[in-house]
Amino acid sequence: MKGSPNSIRVMVVDDSTVARVAIRDALSRDESIQVVSLAGDPYDAREKILAHDPDVLTLDLEMPRMDGLTFLRILREHHRVPVIVISSLSQAGSAKAMEALHAGAFDVLGKPFDGLHTQDFCRRLVRFVKAAASSNQHRMEPVSPDSRIEQLLGCDLRRYSSQQVLLIGSSTGGVEALRHLLPQLPDGLPPIVVVQHIPATFSRLMAQHLDQLCRFTVREATNGEELRPGLCLIAPGDFHLLLEKGPRGYRVRLTQTPPLNYCRPSVDLLFRSAAEVAGRNAVAAILTGMGADGARGLLALRSSGAHTFAEHEESCVVYGMPQAAIKLNAATEVHPLSKLPQAILKALNQPRLP
Repeated sequence: MKGSPNSIRVMVVDDSTVARVAIRDALSRDESIQVVSLAGDPYDAREKILAHDPDVLTLDLEMPRMDGLTFLRILREHHRVPVIVISSLSQAGSAKAMEALHAGAFDVLGKPFDGLHTQDFCRRLVRFVKAAASSNQHRMEPVSPDSRIEQLLGCDLRRYSSQQVLLIGSSTGGVEALRHLLPQLPDGLPPIVVVQHIPATFSRLMAQHLDQLCRFTVREATNGEELRPGLCLIAPGDFHLLLEKGPRGYRVRLTQTPPLNYCRPSVDLLFRSAAEVAGRNAVAAILTGMGADGARGLLALRSSGAHTFAEHEESCVVYGMPQAAIKLNAATEVHPLSKLPQAILKALNQPRLP
């Protein structure tokens, strides 16, 4: 299909002819997208990128002659085209996909086990391409856990209430945003709960990676688990995570109720549940991501007395979720990612109104 002059120009790189055709057909159904070229391996892709100058590139990771991860790293040195990785949902495929995110991929879309023609896959692929075409390719470098945020603040950490909790929601660009934000936070904080939009098999790997970077424990949440200081729980992919009152504070409940805002896990569901049980004892931040998931939940938190943050446009890979929250006046403060660790810690240290 020939696109309009303003259409999004996409190039598909995959060694499978069936996959290339399926991705092309899925994208070509949208009038705002034009698939300008197909390539069977990175060497073929290299020449076609120069010839067609695509706005977005989809990339398989398992390919002959040069694997997709190596190609992505080379490409990022010479070309700023956003790259959507389309990866196997196997454990090995998930590990490579996480590496691709760290190497600069815009986002990862899992290949469904029942094929690339599924309605959900096609819908998600179109959304990813549109978001990538309008994305900010600014990247934050991960921060060493040796940096001392307490010294930056010029104050001592106080004793926190057992009722306090820190909540974070993110989507596209969020894996790298979390790699920047969480390692800058000190140990001994109230419990942290994170909802990141990510395929089901990727969340545990992400938690394990963050655990190596942070001073506190980071792990994938399990149903009924109690929150405690010095613990960060990541919502498992394909499960909503809600906050409930527990014997000594809070615990998490995992559900597979239908997606909300096309998302499971949903940031909105976490934030709304926290507004009910934590209220003014919560501090919450919504980071980079496409769509509007989390905006209404952040508003519910602010209305309940929580201190709420939205990431500033200048550091967002995709401004969708923070922008939606700001339009609702759901954010108490708006900061770029580099300023959020200090702002969050100050909010946690503020006296809470009775």
